[in-house]
Amino acid sequence: MGIERFLPEGFVLTTTLEKLVGWARGNSVWPCTFGLACCAIEMMATSLAHYDIARFGSEVFRPSPRQSDLMIVAGTLTKKMSPMVKTIYEQIADPKWVIAMGACASCGGIFQTYAVVQGVDQIIPVDVYLPGCPPRPEGLLAALMKIQQRAKGERFRDRPDIVTEEDIRKYCLQRNIPEKIEPPITA
Repeated sequence: MGIERFLPEGFVLTTTLEKLVGWARGNSVWPCTFGLACCAIEMMATSLAHYDIARFGSEVFRPSPRQSDLMIVAGTLTKKMSPMVKTIYEQIADPKWVIAMGACASCGGIFQTYAVVQGVDQIIPVDVYLPGCPPRPEGLLAALMKIQQRAKGERFRDRPDIVTEEDIRKYCLQRNIPEKIEPPITA
């Protein structure tokens, strides 16, 4: 029914594990629902049939940060709300990405006051900035495609959640733990 009917018998596809994992991650970016203001309406509109975010594998807006890997900060971030944003960001498993959607999330927008954070990048790292007041759903789809490109091109050695031999050595040196523990000799 699909592509398999066009492939010859015994077709073998070769690739690296890194490229396969990147392809899977890039085509299944699940956003965390986090709408703060008017930009959230445009974010919700992106999942309508007219824009169809499902063709990018991102139609599943997750209510839990533990089930998502993309945080879309859509709208005005106040200083009172910023600790919650940081907590939700920290609960997302690595690798994770952030889109600052709208002028308010990117730089505070028209709200140059003491109560508004002048850019979400003061609280958490941002991967893609999406300008506009409010930005159109097409802009969010373009930002999502940039996140997909980043996910597909990610190398294993660049990921922060991968432990290397050097990391183990540093950990052992800091705590005076022998790197290799020999099993006890029994007579």
